[in-house]
Amino acid sequence: MNMRQENVRSPAEPTVSARLDCLPPTRYFRGLVARIAIGGWFEFYEMFMAAYISLGLIGGGLYRATTEGLFDVNGFASFLGSFFAGMFIGTVALGGLTDRFGRRAVFTVAMVTYSLATFVAAFQTSPEAMDIWRFFAGMGIGVQLITVDTYISELTPHHTRGRYMAFSILVILTSVPVVAVLSYLLVPLTVLGLDGWRWVMIIGSAGSVLVWFIRRGLPESPRWLESKGRVEEARAIVDQIERRVIAETGQPLQVPAISADEVAVEAGGSWMEIWKGRYLKRTVMLSIFNFFQTFGVYGFGAWVPVLLYTKGITLTHSLLYTMVIAFATPLGALGAMYFAERWQRKWQLVGCAVVVAVCGVMFGMVREPALILIFGSAVTIANNWLIGIFHTYQAELYPTRIRARAVGFVFSWSRVSSIFVGFWVAALLKQSGVPAVFVLISSAMLVIVVMVGLLGPKTNGIRLEELSQ
Repeated sequence: MNMRQENVRSPAEPTVSARLDCLPPTRYFRGLVARIAIGGWFEFYEMFMAAYISLGLIGGGLYRATTEGLFDVNGFASFLGSFFAGMFIGTVALGGLTDRFGRRAVFTVAMVTYSLATFVAAFQTSPEAMDIWRFFAGMGIGVQLITVDTYISELTPHHTRGRYMAFSILVILTSVPVVAVLSYLLVPLTVLGLDGWRWVMIIGSAGSVLVWFIRRGLPESPRWLESKGRVEEARAIVDQIERRVIAETGQPLQVPAISADEVAVEAGGSWMEIWKGRYLKRTVMLSIFNFFQTFGVYGFGAWVPVLLYTKGITLTHSLLYTMVIAFATPLGALGAMYFAERWQRKWQLVGCAVVVAVCGVMFGMVREPALILIFGSAVTIANNWLIGIFHTYQAELYPTRIRARAVGFVFSWSRVSSIFVGFWVAALLKQSGVPAVFVLISSAMLVIVVMVGLLGPKTNGIRLEELSQ
């Protein structure tokens, strides 16, 4: 069969996408999503770990809390910046690998890469060596993040896409209280001759061991296979998924609709497509959104213990308050999961940004323990609700042929800002104190409110193929 014949199906036969979109929510889909999310679990452990081991790194003399300049490797900001620089390379330069080689293969390789890099980083004794290995870990995570988003959005039916993505974020965000508790217990100690913060990193590198168990039974994305002309493979996977759904529900499947504009399999996509037609406005909006969302998510999350310590709170109490606040993390994902299909995703992003802006300023001003916990928890919940929604939102705004590349590009702007946010926070902390840090964060959130409110399209309940037309 020649390529042209292979890439065309009968108009009377539904696409694999149409077949997937007719399937009901089941435990089988939840299981698939949970297994993919476990890969993301270690990513978020790695990203948020920086906040919880920060006082150990600073107290042990490896880094300073403040920085003498933009690229001062001895400041804690360089520990953050090197990691996010790696993520930038991973999302921009390597994001296209997911579109080229498939979701499942890249998911596996990326997970092994960042796990091994984190393990090696745990034994470094100089800031320069630490930053190098953090850079490599960031590269792996940069690829993995966009792969997980793309993978889940393509495997799940359109009417439950937001809920499943939010469920994946709920699974992923349980890593935050875990790393917070481990840091609270281990950072003040020395175990078997190693500083406690090193053990926190070693534990986080365990993903490379689990990946071989996680990947078994995970199917490749049928939508990706179909877009590459591998139609028979795509159909075989959907056949298997349909058999699992029928066995679980005991009900016949809904007959999928046949759309004439989906008969031809998509040709290879070009990166330049994101700058044309309806994608131009989406690319601009998502790029600006991603650049500024990290001010709230990582400008707050990665600096909480340091900010509290700078306000005069002891090391032990700073770690304790940070740990308690961390337990609010899954509540944001629960909110995102409950409202994912009930309220337009664009307005959820706007609402979360407003909460971070207001409660962030209050967190910077108060000193009473109860108020610190209330406003800190509110910012944490809103930040992670925002994470649960925007990972769905950006993945559904581009077609399958360029989804990973497009998401990688717009998401890379968050890595660009993350490289510098740490240095800006450190400089403001040194010159103007904690309240100034939250003025910066709140200003960034207001930019998100304007951009998403004005340019963001509505997406709830709309098929991926319709959104990308």
